[in-house]
Amino acid sequence: MAKLEAGMTRDEAFALLQEHNKDPFHIEHGETVEQTMRYFAREYDPENEEFWGIVGLLHDLDWEEHDDEPEKHTLYAAPLIEAAGGTSELVRAIQSHTSDFNPTLPKPELQMEKILFATEELTGLIGAAVVMRPSKSVMDFEVKSLKKKFKDKRFAAGVNRDVIRSGAEMLGWELDELFARTIEAMRSFAPDKDTFQAERPTE
Repeated sequence: MAKLEAGMTRDEAFALLQEHNKDPFHIEHGETVEQTMRYFAREYDPENEEFWGIVGLLHDLDWEEHDDEPEKHTLYAAPLIEAAGGTSELVRAIQSHTSDFNPTLPKPELQMEKILFATEELTGLIGAAVVMRPSKSVMDFEVKSLKKKFKDKRFAAGVNRDVIRSGAEMLGWELDELFARTIEAMRSFAPDKDTFQAERPTE
């Protein structure tokens, strides 16, 4: 696969995230999605793991400052990323995960973009479910438990189930496969971060 250039290092991306996000939850959400993306990159596109990770880290860069305008989510982020040296391909990948809000934005085409679209909301649902467990760990969390939470629309009501379904369809995966693989992805970095803050789902 072609080499993808983010135009910034991981440290520079994290500094940018911290500049525009003060709520620890939002920073943790970015890191969770970053590590989930890195997990899938190692399977599908190992040469570009850093790029996948930075996309995950910055995908909600502008959410905290502009959460009252969901239809403009990622539009505010674009100039911030560009000013920090980010490439047009980095901006495109990030904006693709909000194409359901704004049809003028690019739809996911690359495997990386489809995985971001499918897993970003799902990691929030998993995090919300895990924090309710006695262990507060994803290591003993199973697909059957996730399916129950997914069906209960009152649980983590801010998580858009339709986006998760659409993401699975884009990937050509059954929901159960998406659930199992995302749990596995989150387990892969659980030794470093196996507890989650109370979830307030972002978009």
